[in-house]
Amino acid sequence: MTESRRVEIEYCTQCRWLPRAAWLAQELLTTFETELTELALRPGKGGIFVVRVGDEVVWDRREQGFPEPTAVKQAVRDRVAPGKSLGHSDKPAPE
Repeated sequence: MTESRRVEIEYCTQCRWLPRAAWLAQELLTTFETELTELALRPGKGGIFVVRVGDEVVWDRREQGFPEPTAVKQAVRDRVAPGKSLGHSDKPAPE
């Protein structure tokens, strides 16, 4: 498990992806109310849309496409709250 409980969403301002980043941030903050210590939105350029937990990239649009919230929630959960249930859309965390 990553020691950091800080999530950063870096999004492209040129592409106008702030609403998408803010929506994903809301989803993560709602799901991980007590587990996260901070969630930051970081403006970027050049088509970037990257989600990090601490210094670790857990989602990169260039490699994986735009994320479904469930996939990002699972990636974040696996690093900050292993074993936490994400409800009906959950797949178990790796042991």
